[in-house]
Amino acid sequence: MNTKKTKILHLDSNHPLLWEQLEALGFENHQDYTSSKEEIETKIQDYQGIVIRSRFNIDKTFLDKASNLQFIARVGAGLESIDCDYAISKNIHLIAAPEGNRNAVGEHTLGMLLSLMNKLNQANQSVKSGNWIREGHRGNELEGKTVGIIGYGNMGKSFAKKLSGFDVEVLCYDILPNVGNQYAKQVSLEELQLKSDVLSLHTPWTPETDKMVNEQFINAFVKPFWLINTARGKSVVTEDLVKALQNGKILGAGLDVLEYEKLSFEKLFEGEKPEAFTYLLEAENVLLSPHIAGWTFESHQKLAQVIVDKIKEFLK
Repeated sequence: MNTKKTKILHLDSNHPLLWEQLEALGFENHQDYTSSKEEIETKIQDYQGIVIRSRFNIDKTFLDKASNLQFIARVGAGLESIDCDYAISKNIHLIAAPEGNRNAVGEHTLGMLLSLMNKLNQANQSVKSGNWIREGHRGNELEGKTVGIIGYGNMGKSFAKKLSGFDVEVLCYDILPNVGNQYAKQVSLEELQLKSDVLSLHTPWTPETDKMVNEQFINAFVKPFWLINTARGKSVVTEDLVKALQNGKILGAGLDVLEYEKLSFEKLFEGEKPEAFTYLLEAENVLLSPHIAGWTFESHQKLAQVIVDKIKEFLK
């Protein structure tokens, strides 16, 4: 590929190094952060590359209009907003950057778990409200617990590595064989549900993981457990999660992602709040963050660098 003739359309803003390094490599950069998908479709045939985060779905209609497209680079971990099979059938190279924010996700997951188990959020609010209640904020130690990780790719491995100094048993379950390493023992889903005190999700959003954590799945766990989800919100049925929080099957939940998020991850639902969501907002043993686990200052830069490096590798 001759970079001098390669035009890249940037559909979302990213760290400046991405634009600068691609320009230095000889690419012609263009940006359009505001036009509708339909408006982009009228000019997409002029571009050989796209850089996007999660602004809109790249579907068959879009790909059919992108007649000269050679690659799509998503500045993030997952590719669920792209019709990957159709893109591949049109010989379009797909690039993602899970390496760029895996450390951020691992740290955020650990932070959520420790905050939840030690009631740090509740204690903070209590003291700021003028109270000094020690017994009511007695926490639980992570040491001696068994942590189950579902999805043992970049994010799952990063979290497991962070756990290595906590004297815990770490189990992982994944649809791929032989992904376990020195930080986690790969087991069947049944064994993970038998032994886990903590469940952390690190799966992409696929037909297999959609609504995966439902009432039946939760009740298959032998022990009450803490749930952390920094993966995808639609993998958890919120109503079933609330039911489990109410009956004590789930001891507490740390949720960076929610079932109600829009595809862009930039906002929640419009209109009236679902009853289950209202419960999450009010529950003391629920910790929420707005899809920021992989959203650090450092990962902002790392994600951009990974994309540049992978585009360079693709050119080779």
